[in-house]
Amino acid sequence: MKWLEQLTAPENLLALLGVIVTLGGLSYERLIPGRKRIGYRVQMDTLIDDSTLDGPVHQRLRMLENTPDLAGASLVLLRIENDGFRSLDADDYITAPATNHRGLTATFPNRIVRDVAVTEPSHPDLLRHLPQHGTPENPGLVCEGNEISLPRVPLNKGDHFKLLVLLTGAGTDKPPHVGGRIKEGRIRNNEKFRRPSNRMLGLIGSLLALLILQPFGTQLLRDDPLPRGCAEGNLTIVGSTAFKPVTQEVGAAYQGDCRGAQVTVEAQGSGRGTKTLIDAGEAAKGGFPAYLAFSDGPDGDGNPQLKEHLVALSVFSVVVNKDIRVSDLSLEDLRGLYSGRITNWNQLPDGPDLPVRLVSRDAKSGTRGVFENRVLGGNEISRTSDNCRTPKFARDHVIRCELDSTGEVLKKVASSPGAIGYAELHSAEESAREGALHLVALEGRKPSIDAVRERTYSFWEPEYAYTYTAPPPNSLTSKFLDYLAGDTGRNLVEKHGHLPCSAAENQRACQLAVGRR
Repeated sequence: MKWLEQLTAPENLLALLGVIVTLGGLSYERLIPGRKRIGYRVQMDTLIDDSTLDGPVHQRLRMLENTPDLAGASLVLLRIENDGFRSLDADDYITAPATNHRGLTATFPNRIVRDVAVTEPSHPDLLRHLPQHGTPENPGLVCEGNEISLPRVPLNKGDHFKLLVLLTGAGTDKPPHVGGRIKEGRIRNNEKFRRPSNRMLGLIGSLLALLILQPFGTQLLRDDPLPRGCAEGNLTIVGSTAFKPVTQEVGAAYQGDCRGAQVTVEAQGSGRGTKTLIDAGEAAKGGFPAYLAFSDGPDGDGNPQLKEHLVALSVFSVVVNKDIRVSDLSLEDLRGLYSGRITNWNQLPDGPDLPVRLVSRDAKSGTRGVFENRVLGGNEISRTSDNCRTPKFARDHVIRCELDSTGEVLKKVASSPGAIGYAELHSAEESAREGALHLVALEGRKPSIDAVRERTYSFWEPEYAYTYTAPPPNSLTSKFLDYLAGDTGRNLVEKHGHLPCSAAENQRACQLAVGRR
């Protein structure tokens, strides 16, 4: 065969030999008999409060607003792993008698360790060896100055865990590092490790490999496998408009990481989304439809074909037009507004003489369902207005309109004197920055993720993704759900003000939330 003749030609055999030499050299460090190794990587090192720096614009997380002692705070996510070919026991760590408990030391130059948490262990048993509140026999994680002492953690091949570290100080220009000693092995920074001999072998092998790439280049490109966690095809995301900013950004990120994937977001409300998914599933006649529906709260009318995937806890807020100087509402007053009992803001303390305009979502909205179930404890009154400013009939003494999306509600509240509405928290906060509306606390409690964690704020709901039957393991739908639950997805969910349920530290709050359904 022609391809075999090309492969056995002398020049191509030489090129093949170059590839083998390259792979052998690059693999030497990992395959050397008896070698044990702990690797570490800094996966995040970011300043979360730059108010100590010079300049006109400063960024500070809301969680730090009442903690001035955390000026200049930063977060580091440090991954520690056994990436060798042998397991490590506690006795494999070489320690001094005075620090016999210490296995590794993570150092953060020119910074002070304020707090640390262990996240994403490869198996739960690792947490038993890494307690944050230790005992004399196992002190656990010990923070002192710019160091964290780690105990002698047994690590099987492939085991890993991460340290999420809160620090203060001006040392973000100097990278963290992990030190220690292990028998028959070493500890190394996987990002910086380069052997000069391996670089030379890589250069020689690459030059030789160019000879073999010419006849097989087209075939290699055709057969180039997709990155791990990726799938090709088209996926349409429907449902919640409150969760739309998240799905749009996660979809764009997935397309950037996975060639051949097309993710389209067509948010039209939770109820309409699950209806679209059911219609697509029935039309597939036994096949799997490439649709994913997001819903604020459980939906689907008990359809047994719909499979529920818990994604996050979403926080919502009541918003009012800038002319309404009310900053806090009791549930009783809020229910009075939405029942039509209170029709002018001057019926409330400090309220202006303006008619109340109720800007609501339509009956298919998941956000409206959350508002009715968790806040009002009953249904809203009927729609009385088409333009949100005047009633349809003279006999109507309440002005209440219905809109199709979160964005429309926020725009209408901002442009209508006397208007009140409700929306997903992050979108509401972005609109409030423009100054035409502001957020209202409920029963003295401002909306926030922390308030939901503490179960002191009532306007929230689990966010679900629905598929029509269980997605095939290698389908784009399945891979996208995995991506949403992974590091990139979790970060984007948090960025938009939601609590990702795939994060270990949030799972208890999510389980409690589901239990309250």
